[in-house]
Amino acid sequence: MKPFYIFFISILVAFTSCNQNKKEGKAFLPNSVGNINSLQVVTPNELWRGEVGETIREYFAAPADGLPQDEPLYSMNQLPPETFEGFVRNNRIFLYVDIGEEDRVSLLTDEFAKPQTGAMILAPTPERLSELISEYAPRIIESFYKSEIKERQRRTAVSTRKLDSMKHKMGVSFEISSAYRQAIDQDTFYWFRKDLKDGTTNIMVYQVPLDAIRDSTAMSDILYVRDSIGSKLLPVEDDDLFITEKAYSPFLFNTTIDGKQAYETRGTWEVTNAYMAGPFINYAVKDEKNNRWVILEGWTYAPAVRKRNIQFELESILLTTKIE
Repeated sequence: MKPFYIFFISILVAFTSCNQNKKEGKAFLPNSVGNINSLQVVTPNELWRGEVGETIREYFAAPADGLPQDEPLYSMNQLPPETFEGFVRNNRIFLYVDIGEEDRVSLLTDEFAKPQTGAMILAPTPERLSELISEYAPRIIESFYKSEIKERQRRTAVSTRKLDSMKHKMGVSFEISSAYRQAIDQDTFYWFRKDLKDGTTNIMVYQVPLDAIRDSTAMSDILYVRDSIGSKLLPVEDDDLFITEKAYSPFLFNTTIDGKQAYETRGTWEVTNAYMAGPFINYAVKDEKNNRWVILEGWTYAPAVRKRNIQFELESILLTTKIE
C-alpha cells in the first residue's frame, strides 16, 4: 500500500474516532439548570465594568416587548472566566466574552450540559469585542430564544390537559398545562385560566372571517377585532370594557404558526374605568382553507409580580398550536 493511502486512512480513522468520542462524551453530559431566561455571562470583571459590559447590557438586558413595566430580555449573572468551571458551567444558556488573539464568534450546543446553548465572542481589544457583540447579538438572542421556548414547552408537557372539545368544534389544539381550567367553552370561543398567587394568567381562542383582517391595515384590524370580542365575551363589572390600552402603541410582527402566515401583536390591555391592566400577546393566524383567521391570545393580570416569564409561558403554549 502506498504511503499516501496509509497516511489518508490514518487521518480518516483518527477523525472518525475523535468524532465518536465527542458524541459519546456528550451522551453523558449532566442536565442543564437555570430559571427560564436566566443568562450566565462569563467575562472578566474589568470588561464587565467597562464598554464591553455596557454593550452586553444594551442588547441582552434590553426591555422585553409588550410589557407594562420595563423588564430585561434576560436576567443576567456575571462571573469571571476563572470561576467558570464545574457545576457553574451547567447553566442552560451562557455568553462567554473575553480578550483573544483574533476575532472569534461561535455558537455552542450542549458543550458542558444538555440541553444547552452557548455563545463565545473573542477579540484582541475591548473595542473590537463591543463591535462583535453589536453585530452578532441578534443572532445569539434568537438562538437563546429558541432554546428557552423549547425548555418552557418541555416543562409544560410534563402534565397537559386534553382539548377534545376545542379540537372537535374549531379544529384547533395546543399543548397546555393541566393547571389551566376551562372558563368558557363555546362553539367558536374558548377561554382558559390559571390561578396565580396574586392574579390569573389566561388564554383565549376564537375565530373571525377572513375579510376581518386585511394585510394593508393589519394592526388596526387586529385591535378592532380583539376589542370587539373582549368587550362582548369577557365578563367584567358594571359597564366596563376589556380593551387594548390606548396609551401604549402595540408591537406588530410577521410570523408563522403551524406553517401558516400569522401576525404577532404585543401590547397592554385594560379594563375601562377600573385600575386593571396587564400585558397580552396575540397571534392572528390566517387559515385560508377554512376562510377564517384563528385568533390566539395570552394575557396576564398579576399587578404585584413581574410578568416577563408568565407571558413567555403563554407564548410557548400558543406556538405549539395545530390547526386542522
